[in-house]
Amino acid sequence: MAHNFSNEELKKYQSEFSESKFWDKMKKAAKSAGKKVIEMALLLFYVLQSPDVPIAQKTIIIGALGYLILPVDLIPDFIPILGFTNDAAALAAALKTINSSITPEIEAKAKAKADELF
Repeated sequence: MAHNFSNEELKKYQSEFSESKFWDKMKKAAKSAGKKVIEMALLLFYVLQSPDVPIAQKTIIIGALGYLILPVDLIPDFIPILGFTNDAAALAAALKTINSSITPEIEAKAKAKADELF
């Protein structure tokens, strides 16, 4: 289930994103979100850091990461099992869109950080 954000939603979720909020979420939600969700988020985060990524892709990434950071969304994160399902769908949709910008180095960095968090 992919989630395509409207421009209004995208702006709302982008306003939720900051690097410090991202790392807070990674540390607090790692176990409950699961390694796959965390690794997808890390892939997006590290692609965002790349200077070669087009601004349109960065906009999508910031929207998806903002959605992840937002504690109350379509399915609130605190709901067991289902809480991160919609976040995973948003991250997967963003990853599909920016897939061409994921390098082997970024994949390795995301995997290493996910392993560190778990």
